[in-house]
Amino acid sequence: MNAELLQDVVRQVLSEMKLESSNILSNEYNYGIFDDMEAAINASETAQRKLFECSVQQRNEFANVIRKEILKKDNLEMISRDAVEETEIGRFEDKILKNKVAAEKTPGMEDLTTRAISGKDGLMIEEYCPFGVIGSITPTTNPTETLINNSISMIVGGNTVVFSPHPRAKNVSIKLVKMMNKALEEHGAPRNMITMVKEPSIENTNLMMSNPKVKLLVATGGPFIVNTVLSSGKKAIGAGAGNPPVVVDETADIEKAAIDIVSGASFDNNVPCIAEKEVFAVDSISDMLIYHMKKNGAYEIVSQDMIEKLDKLVSQENGKPKTEFVGKSAKYILEKLGIYVDDSIRLIICRTSKNHHLVQEEMLMPILPIVSVSDVDIAIEYAYEAEHGNRHTAIMHSKNVEKLSKMAKKLEATIFVKNAPSYSGIGVGGEGHTTFTIAGPTGEGITSAKSFCRIRRCVMHDSFSIR
Repeated sequence: MNAELLQDVVRQVLSEMKLESSNILSNEYNYGIFDDMEAAINASETAQRKLFECSVQQRNEFANVIRKEILKKDNLEMISRDAVEETEIGRFEDKILKNKVAAEKTPGMEDLTTRAISGKDGLMIEEYCPFGVIGSITPTTNPTETLINNSISMIVGGNTVVFSPHPRAKNVSIKLVKMMNKALEEHGAPRNMITMVKEPSIENTNLMMSNPKVKLLVATGGPFIVNTVLSSGKKAIGAGAGNPPVVVDETADIEKAAIDIVSGASFDNNVPCIAEKEVFAVDSISDMLIYHMKKNGAYEIVSQDMIEKLDKLVSQENGKPKTEFVGKSAKYILEKLGIYVDDSIRLIICRTSKNHHLVQEEMLMPILPIVSVSDVDIAIEYAYEAEHGNRHTAIMHSKNVEKLSKMAKKLEATIFVKNAPSYSGIGVGGEGHTTFTIAGPTGEGITSAKSFCRIRRCVMHDSFSIR
């Protein structure tokens, strides 16, 4: 080989090495975003092995890094605005509140308590330990809130997470995953603790669910996706749909109940699965309830013909809500009916029968049917029927403890809110931590770090009982 040819070969090899090095660096430093699902899962597994070597205190610090990054004013406003603009669902102001509460009120290491028993036979401890790589499917209705909430909980538990967001929330999800990873890496955390693919799809979700490196599946969404993960053969946590009913009896503070119901049912244009979806009000107070609701941001459609026109406008032939109306404002929906209102109108209300489609179907839009009933016992029975056994969320406005207890026992809801807006049940203005993965179908309920862990036992025989 002559010298000139040898130089050409060396130049070509060096060029290829430089390109390969550039590609490797690009993949390593793309802050959790990958071209294919297998690469995202492999990177997550590598990160989890490193995270497993970190103490619980270090993992908690990583969670605090996420909190601080999200709570920066510019970041909070950006992801909230981007979520509304990309998905065309919800309200910017409410997204800010939901993202803020996800960062502030998702529990940390305090959730991972150790159980210990000592006695004549020695010492036993049980601790919450990670599953490993978790695959998390997230919805278009709460895209950023769910990513923040689950990332904190899962990392505190010692897991890493591969997200499969809804395709209609792809861009804001990518932006958020990069934001969180960048902040984490700058504070010494392993790379790629939070990953996803550039192009979320059903195919990629199926690849994630079938990959043996993914040890736990978590689905937040409708019945189809929840049933899919539950039939995967893997340990799965399912946060399914609800159709939360509200009961108002004659003992309630009616004006306050009206304000609370309008606030809860219009929150983020009714897309939260915990939001009020139908009301059963005792006859003697139903007129007063509607009067105060109308004074506080509700618009009543009185004509039965217009109610049916509304139902037809927003419903598919199979009864499911039309995607183009999910999470839209009351003002927007009314305009499509030729009714023009100002921005103070947050909710559409109408009187219906208990069997009306708008009562029985969860619509995820600010439309609230109201059913008048003769007494509170019938109201509770109708609420039970309308909730369809989801055991998700229920709300009641009453000062009668006996009837409050009856409804709580009858519906067995994961969240039961008394005399407050529905969102107080997830820590917005109410006590308790927040979650955006409410696992009623699989029983974990209000999920937190310990929900995404398995319990391991360690026993020391005949030793270390020092009482």
